[in-house]
Amino acid sequence: MALRPTITLLPPNAALNGQVSPPGSKSITNRALLLAALAKGTSRLSGALKSDDTRHMSNALRQMGVTIDEPDDTSFVVTSSGVLTAPEAPLFLGNAGTAVRFLTAAVCTVKGSVTLDGDDYMRKRPIGPLLDALGRAGLDAQSATGCPPVQVRGTGPLQVKRFEIDGGLSSQYVSALLMLAACGDAPIEVALTGKDIGARGYVDLTLACMRAFGAHIEVLDDTLWRVAPTGYSANDYLIEPDASAATYLWAAEALTGGRIDLGVAAENFTQPDADAMHYIAQFPRMQAQINGSQMQDAIPTLAVLAAFNQTPVRFVELANLRVKECDRIQALYDGLNAIRPGLATVEGDDLLVAADPALAGTSCDALIETHADHRIAMCFALAGLKVSGIRILDPECVGKTYPKYWDALASLGVKFENR
Repeated sequence: MALRPTITLLPPNAALNGQVSPPGSKSITNRALLLAALAKGTSRLSGALKSDDTRHMSNALRQMGVTIDEPDDTSFVVTSSGVLTAPEAPLFLGNAGTAVRFLTAAVCTVKGSVTLDGDDYMRKRPIGPLLDALGRAGLDAQSATGCPPVQVRGTGPLQVKRFEIDGGLSSQYVSALLMLAACGDAPIEVALTGKDIGARGYVDLTLACMRAFGAHIEVLDDTLWRVAPTGYSANDYLIEPDASAATYLWAAEALTGGRIDLGVAAENFTQPDADAMHYIAQFPRMQAQINGSQMQDAIPTLAVLAAFNQTPVRFVELANLRVKECDRIQALYDGLNAIRPGLATVEGDDLLVAADPALAGTSCDALIETHADHRIAMCFALAGLKVSGIRILDPECVGKTYPKYWDALASLGVKFENR
């Protein structure tokens, strides 16, 4: 069996200072790509992310008759008739959760059958609540396992009055239905069947993006939206930098006592993960309990930072982390305890990080299994800024959302060993 590649950071023993421009937001890029594809005309998306996830989304849209040009490293030019057509082959979406979930809903407008599939990790990620919601509305979207692959049999124009969805497991289900709802032939209500919703801030991102492409949405209350049958209009759209990516740089700054200029202040982000800066700014006296339900992708960053805090930190309401690219609660537990046994414990869906500022300057022999999860690779790189001997498996998995992550750290003076 071939050896899997690893990367080992060499602790810089100095403050990290410099300027880094984070990539565009993955969450906003994939929303904007889909909405531009559903709009008649040509849209230019600027500041966009070019990564594995957005490549899977753009390639799938191309398979369905949309023209997408890429004139530079941060732009997509999307030209569409406003109608998606049935692809000749299944849509392969890797482990891109936004692409699979958003497209599962959107292809209900296609006349014909569409199969959506992904890699082995994606085939373990649940999509049942979204399929149930589509089915109750009279649409034909099915999966034998409750996970991809998914088979959708679309009939073209959408004749639905109401979607009901349990958004507790993932806000992406809610966003998928909201974006679809503007394609109806009459107003469509989208209703939550419970008050809980994972990362509600991402639904707000969806609504903002929809409105930018001409949708009209009434927010009737915290659990109910009414979407007008406007369809979408082509638009030129500027995508803000990725807040989840920014968290690694903010944490690197805090850990090393440095100053990293991202070109945008934390308070100017609209993405929920920017709230992590509130807790990063507390370091090394982070508060004793942090709720992760509304900034899920930032929790790996905060958990590794907490390992160097002065006092223990309990992370609560993390159930959604179990259905990300991997079971991130388990991956964080395994990785932290590989650095030092007893550094982390799990109680239900809570993660307790024991915290030990004396870790800084020590060495270990820790092999971090990333499970091909970009966020696990990037967060444990932070530990490598302070502890020697941390080897991170499959470092290129960062290409899912931040292909130039290792280059960004190198630009700040961090050195590596690659094997």
